[in-house]
Amino acid sequence: MSYNIDHGNVITVSNLVKKFGDFTAVDNISFEVKKGEIFAFLGPNGAGKSTTIKMLTTLLHPTQGTVTLNGHDTTSDKNGVRKSIGIVFQDPSLDDDLTAMENMEFHATCYKIPHNTRKSRIEEMLRFVELWDKRDELVKTFSGGMKRRLEIARGLLHHPAILFLDEPTLGLDPQTRNHMWSYVKDINEKEGMTVFFTTHYMEEADRVAERIAVIDHGKIIATGISSELKAKTGAESLEDAFLTLTGHKIREEEASGVDRMRMMGRVWGGRRR
Repeated sequence: MSYNIDHGNVITVSNLVKKFGDFTAVDNISFEVKKGEIFAFLGPNGAGKSTTIKMLTTLLHPTQGTVTLNGHDTTSDKNGVRKSIGIVFQDPSLDDDLTAMENMEFHATCYKIPHNTRKSRIEEMLRFVELWDKRDELVKTFSGGMKRRLEIARGLLHHPAILFLDEPTLGLDPQTRNHMWSYVKDINEKEGMTVFFTTHYMEEADRVAERIAVIDHGKIIATGISSELKAKTGAESLEDAFLTLTGHKIREEEASGVDRMRMMGRVWGGRRR
């Protein structure tokens, strides 16, 4: 049974800035995401996507501006924000030396899911992503697609209001990508859960996202549904619209602001030895 969705804003970002020294990674952006919406964040390499997501999920402190998620301020109420979100990172974050069940139980403990509902919720989520039969197998034996499905099950375990997916289908075959989005769209419809994702697959954003924001050089340069972005640029496809908005020049892989700070730390650390 689907929930009645209140289409208020579950994410509100106002004048958000992140600087690393003289480098501005995110440059005064503002946007909103409605409750129950599937929202895509698109941008070239080094555009500011990951830095923004890290601020939204409390992993980075903003230089200025405000972010409110599910009624919680990301700087003054980090615990409230963290209880409201699930995250599936681009890089694997499972413990390969544990079983699927053990990974889920550890996550349930971290989020203090009550013992009387823990087992049933874990079973529900593992069945949801078709991994219940693999629950006692070590994660190190899983394929890339199976690991991604387990990460999604883990991210959904505590009933988050918002699910963040950072390049969730990168490297997966088309069949696995389609299955993964079927799971996400199903839970979005059943629980009214908001989904905020980044992707390099334009057809994926075109097919899945209800609304899209394009970010480049730390600024949001366009927001709207896919057809609006196409109409604005006179493009026939979302990919062509994206290229028109961000340029056709191949981007170098730019180090993120965090990577820059780490590099500086290693340099200065080396000088102290």
